[in-house]
Amino acid sequence: MTESTVEIQRRPDVDMGRLPTDMPEILRQILARRGVTEQQHLDLRVQHLPHFAQLHDCEKAAERILEAIIAQQGICICGDFDADGATSTALMISVLKAMGAQRVSYCVPNRFSDGYGLSPNVVKAAEQQGADLLITVDSGISCHAGVLAANAAGLDVIVTDHHLAGAELPPAYAIVNPNQPACAFPSKSIAGVGVAFYVLLGIRAAARARQHRAADVNLAQWLDLVALGTVADVVKLDGVNRILVQQGLQRIRNGYCRPGIQALLTVTQRDAARIQASDFGFALAPRINAAGRLDDMGLGIECLLSESDQQAEQFAQQLNELNGQRREIESEMRESAAQYVTQLKLDSVELPALLVLHEESWHQGVIGIVAGRVKEQFHRPTITFARGDDGLLKGSARSIPGLHMRDLLERVHSLEPDLITRFGGHAMAAGLSLPEAHLPRFRECAEQVAREWLVEEDLKRQIWSDGELDGSCFSVPFVEQLERLGPWGQGFPEPAFDGVFSLVQQRIVGAKHLKLVLQTNDGITVDAIAFNVDLTRWPNLAIQQAKLVYKLQLNHFRGRTNVQLLVEHLEPLR
Repeated sequence: MTESTVEIQRRPDVDMGRLPTDMPEILRQILARRGVTEQQHLDLRVQHLPHFAQLHDCEKAAERILEAIIAQQGICICGDFDADGATSTALMISVLKAMGAQRVSYCVPNRFSDGYGLSPNVVKAAEQQGADLLITVDSGISCHAGVLAANAAGLDVIVTDHHLAGAELPPAYAIVNPNQPACAFPSKSIAGVGVAFYVLLGIRAAARARQHRAADVNLAQWLDLVALGTVADVVKLDGVNRILVQQGLQRIRNGYCRPGIQALLTVTQRDAARIQASDFGFALAPRINAAGRLDDMGLGIECLLSESDQQAEQFAQQLNELNGQRREIESEMRESAAQYVTQLKLDSVELPALLVLHEESWHQGVIGIVAGRVKEQFHRPTITFARGDDGLLKGSARSIPGLHMRDLLERVHSLEPDLITRFGGHAMAAGLSLPEAHLPRFRECAEQVAREWLVEEDLKRQIWSDGELDGSCFSVPFVEQLERLGPWGQGFPEPAFDGVFSLVQQRIVGAKHLKLVLQTNDGITVDAIAFNVDLTRWPNLAIQQAKLVYKLQLNHFRGRTNVQLLVEHLEPLR
């Protein structure tokens, strides 16, 4: 929750199309503003997913994997060290075993010693495990050296990925990636775990044609993993991803949840019957990611693969402890970064268009989170660097709307080809490596490109609101109806509202969170909470009225359910 000066922008009213007229107008507007204008868009059943054959090379990949299952060849899943990679790896291993594969293993690169994706080192490890076929998940589209090494060793490689393809594709047996030039798949936003799920759909279809036992596998059993990985990777919740996430959430709510996810829900005190997509993003994913950031992602994968509750609980507890360590490290780094940026501001009156930050003591595994937090705090695209095990600086970049981060790195690379050793990523997040001696010139060049590409409006912090609510909306039935219209997330933002409230009560809970009792203009009393407030400003009993931007949520406590406002922005009025 930020208290800095912001512009509150209300989303304009739009044509509500053919949405049901028995739905409150505010809800129809919320949906229409997010592109949902037809009744059928509200139907999130799996039947509405596009066919797997629309993914280029999916059928070719499926046939090759089925051959490996039939011949009992060694199959190695080459994953990635984030939650999308972990869920993709666990999904592939679990389903392939259920389909009859007996020689399935996995290799995940170590963030610190191996770097990203399928490298020659990972190929060697897969060979040692007896692999005949390598399947990358959530990676591989830029791993030319690894694919060449595998080919030289006589191993077929099937790439399943969703990251943007470069000018040249690696020479793999098959590449399944909606973001490769030859692919006409309608969703370009599907996560790595979604691509893996689609390949498994292809294998099942191929098995039906051959009357193989793999045809009998019910893939819906693994939709909880698909939903978790999709939300964790913060991909746009387009129609395809909304279906995948909703179906996974519904299975968990109905009690169909694998032990690893249930254990993570328990350790984070989440109720499976009431789980929302935001619980994946804010509670479960950080704990899985903590393994890849501080230790070895194998811990996160083993948690998701656990078949017994007891084993899953042990792994979940370890992940929870790692996440606690991650938060401590992150807190120190954020404080250091904030001081760094404050000094910049003092020196230059105003901040540069892009922040490039490096401290010798920073931890390589946490720089991405810190870049995101600094970006949120100062509303500037941010690149944070830490020293890697190979002596190069490893950078993690987070952007704001208006600046495509991977395109910026591509532009810097084209202007000065020797600056960056390697890079890759998306519009809002990217990674790179470079020698420390190149950092000053990289900062200068990157800032220059950002200045050219960003306009003044891009650098203003804006909060978007769906408008003001009347008193009837502060009710449990209304909030429940709002929740049912989800899942909400990236590209399909959870509704936020604004309004002026009287402050009836103010108190601090949990060391730095502000608990409020508010009153609306029409006399309705409602609870609210603002997290991580500035304790030098709050509570302030002299302030009787404030403007809020907030989200609606249900607070379940001691068997009672009431409406609570989750405060995003709090602006004193008088």
